[in-house]
Amino acid sequence: MRHGKKFNHLGRTAAHRKSMLTNMACSLIEHKRINTTLAKARELRKFIEPLITKAKTDETHSRRVVFAALRSKEAVKEMFGAIAAKVGNRPGGYTRIIKLGNRLGDAAEMCMIELVDFNEIYTASGKTEAAKKSRTRRGGKKKAEEAVAPEVVAEENAEEIAE
Repeated sequence: MRHGKKFNHLGRTAAHRKSMLTNMACSLIEHKRINTTLAKARELRKFIEPLITKAKTDETHSRRVVFAALRSKEAVKEMFGAIAAKVGNRPGGYTRIIKLGNRLGDAAEMCMIELVDFNEIYTASGKTEAAKKSRTRRGGKKKAEEAVAPEVVAEENAEEIAE
């Protein structure tokens, strides 16, 4: 029975689980994507998304709360710097989990967890820039008329000179 089991314990003690999630969160912040098992990624998502939400408000209390969870000055600096700037207007859903298949040794379901705004392939801004560059306008007819007009003027001038 699963009475009162609100989260996956991952077969570890509380201290080991907390340390593992802290280390995985620091790695995710540093590298922007990591490969892990699906169960660990789902728990990491629950762990890191509230911290990213805290990082959106750059206050002393928010920094202390995030540092208490991560225990890494470099990770906190990155979180309140580059990550908070990119996710400032996003209301949530800062991470994406992509399944990769099963691991050969024990057939564990593997996945890649990444920060959504740091993937150039899937971000909406990358798609709009590519769409803007490839789009053409219908203003070519004016240019064609302007290009014809100087030729007509040159022919008229040639006729006047010949006379």
